[in-house]
Amino acid sequence: MVISQLITQYLEEMKNVKRYSTNTLVAYSNDLTTFLQFCVDYKKEDTEYISDKFLKTFLMFLSDSGLDKKSIARKLASVRGLFKFAFKNRIIKINPAAYISNPKSQRKLPEVIDEESILRTYKYAEEEDKDPHLVKVIIEILYGCALRVSELCALNRSDLDIVEKIIRVKGKGSKMRIVPVGNKSLEVIKEYLHSRQNILPDEALLTNKKGVRIYPRYVRRVTNKYLSQVTDISQKSPHTLRHSAATHMLDNGADLKAVKEILGHENLSTTQIYTHVSIERLKSSYKKSHPKS
Repeated sequence: MVISQLITQYLEEMKNVKRYSTNTLVAYSNDLTTFLQFCVDYKKEDTEYISDKFLKTFLMFLSDSGLDKKSIARKLASVRGLFKFAFKNRIIKINPAAYISNPKSQRKLPEVIDEESILRTYKYAEEEDKDPHLVKVIIEILYGCALRVSELCALNRSDLDIVEKIIRVKGKGSKMRIVPVGNKSLEVIKEYLHSRQNILPDEALLTNKKGVRIYPRYVRRVTNKYLSQVTDISQKSPHTLRHSAATHMLDNGADLKAVKEILGHENLSTTQIYTHVSIERLKSSYKKSHPKS
């Protein structure tokens, strides 16, 4: 089978059968387009020409192009999924990607900021922004509920239950989860709702003053602007607030499995990275303050 046709069938299954999210489909499509172009360049546009040796050549090409190991591993995962699909559906007799391992990489610990710095962003928003209520509620929900930026933007008014103090979140793979809303977060949210009265249940929870739903690029711009004023860490993105929330919960004794559910992680191993962050913070505090350090 021609590779381009196989990719089309695979993406259709992911969309219609597995019901993957739009963002996931776009990521897989981009990864597989890179692989397809590589096959075209090498004139190996049919599955019969794809061997494990050819896939290793593809990995070398990605490495030589300057991609980091995390990005290479993601593209390999997309290609691995493609050939697993082909093998499962008997399009190929041997899966050439079955024994291709991921490039070894040292996992970087996520950077976090302290709660005091997050609160300081509110002061700057009130002084500088034309819509301070929106800026404050964006930062508060990202941190207070540890949401992904896409999850935040997708919230409707009906997803927020003020009485029960919860938010219903549609996460990766369209999986729904319930996230608690703390009292302090609720105060900021109520402040925002007071400034945006009469939002219907099926309307976007967070909108600009023109009533337009917020979008990821806007959220990234806002968080980068205000986090830049309170911290010098390299990553000043919405995900930094999510990292910080997870780390702070574990620092304060939260159960690892509970944090996993709040974050919407598929595997506990993904959440465990934050235990390492907490340990590193503990070591740092010890070195700074203990006379025997």
